[in-house]
Amino acid sequence: MSLPVTDTSARAASPRQVDTLIIGSGFAGLGAAIKLVQEGKHDFLVLERGNDVGGTWRDNTYPGAACDVPSHLYSYSFALNPEWTRSFSPQPEIQNYISSVSRKFNVLDKHIFGCEVQSAHWNDASAHWEVRTSKGDFVAKIVVAAVGALCEPSLPDIKGIEGFEGEIFHSAQWNHDADLNGKRIAVIGTGASAIQIVPQLAAKAAQLDVYQRTAPWILPRADREYTRAEHLAFKYIPGFQKLCRTGIYWMRETQVVGLAKAPIFMKPLQFAAERHLRRQIKDRELRRKVTPNFQIGCKRMLISNNYYPALAQPNVDVVTDGIAEVRKDSVVDRNGVERKVDAIVVATGFHVTDSPTFAGIFGKDGRSLAQTFDDGGQQGYKGSAIANFPNMFFLVGPNTGLGHSSMVFMIESQVNYVVDAIKAIERYDIATVEVRKDAQDAYNRELQAKISKSVWNNGGCASWYLDKHGNNTTLWPGFTFEFRNMTKQFDLGAYRSVTTGDLPAVTAQTPAVHGDPIDTELTDLDDDKVAAQ
Repeated sequence: MSLPVTDTSARAASPRQVDTLIIGSGFAGLGAAIKLVQEGKHDFLVLERGNDVGGTWRDNTYPGAACDVPSHLYSYSFALNPEWTRSFSPQPEIQNYISSVSRKFNVLDKHIFGCEVQSAHWNDASAHWEVRTSKGDFVAKIVVAAVGALCEPSLPDIKGIEGFEGEIFHSAQWNHDADLNGKRIAVIGTGASAIQIVPQLAAKAAQLDVYQRTAPWILPRADREYTRAEHLAFKYIPGFQKLCRTGIYWMRETQVVGLAKAPIFMKPLQFAAERHLRRQIKDRELRRKVTPNFQIGCKRMLISNNYYPALAQPNVDVVTDGIAEVRKDSVVDRNGVERKVDAIVVATGFHVTDSPTFAGIFGKDGRSLAQTFDDGGQQGYKGSAIANFPNMFFLVGPNTGLGHSSMVFMIESQVNYVVDAIKAIERYDIATVEVRKDAQDAYNRELQAKISKSVWNNGGCASWYLDKHGNNTTLWPGFTFEFRNMTKQFDLGAYRSVTTGDLPAVTAQTPAVHGDPIDTELTDLDDDKVAAQ
């Protein structure tokens, strides 16, 4: 069935004007679109480069793809799904859920699919964003960037890999036409995607070589099918599914104590992971290879019941010597051992702290988001705003990631904050709003002080949580309910704002202006949900 598309034409001759542009339609962008409609805001569009909603869950269709957060928690709070078949949902079910929500809340007509955003430039004179896309140019007062952290595949820089003549693809760009039955396959990487892919390939490959740089900690996966009685209860007993969700939520929150506050409390989880490893890997040499050398939680904790048994199969080898080069039909490790392969699956994750998307977004001083992050690190304010980028809000921005619970909870918190900001902009006739650099700096000093006590910074590992400056710019160092409370209302007092009446008339000769903040009397109002913090 074809999806409604607002605009399928080639590049328009003149820019299309809209109040708000949302970039991306995964959980975050779709959630923002739904919230705007619920608040009576209809002058917006969602630009999505794919052909459907879903983001990560639309793109990652590799064999075995599934979520590692329990199903009831991995959904919108306003759209619980009584149809989950398992306690941990597989990718097709999650994608079907996201698609069904987009239809239920009637926001597909606000989408432009197949629309690649090429650049976004802030025009300070007109106080608007100028956005160039593959489907035409747009002018928007507000841009909500909801591109997500796991959207740009990270490809390894390996000598000769471009000359490989067999099948080669990233886990997020799976080639379902490739016949891998009875083939010699190399999997590069042992992260969250790889541990789901390896058991599937081990069952069909003649030989499977798993190239491991760092062994992950793996916990048992408490996954099972829901019974018919449970399905009936989810559907027909008022509050039952919400109660299940609440129980899962609080159980997950207990992990924050060990992860972010006192790493000593990670010991029970590490003991469980060590026991899981001993039970499933009997060979001592293999067990040595796959035993991590850092504290659990320092890197992403993974869950699987079939990864270790797959590694123990006679047709599977774990290679820990690193890759020196790839030749036309083989992979050569750093000890010079050459292994013939017919296909290579690259499971090396995504550009999280260095997304290529950052290079195309230009703030008021002409610098790109990539340059801003390169100079001062990937810092934001409440994960939702970044100094130098007026009228732009971010979903799943800096330090909003989690190591223990559902990102959908964090996304809903941010969506509430951003939509409250949009309401404040309209209520007070604000032309531009930009987080103050001093507020952002103070926020990040406090954030990094908290993270300095966490297992992520003290667990003895290097991870994609850290940027090139060594700062953890990915994870939220606290309880998720703390983040929810912090983003409950838009705090206009932390922003530098200009009312529409203070903007000069815009002519061809008008220089870029930065205006004055709106007066203190206005920012101190709290009876209209403006909390100065």
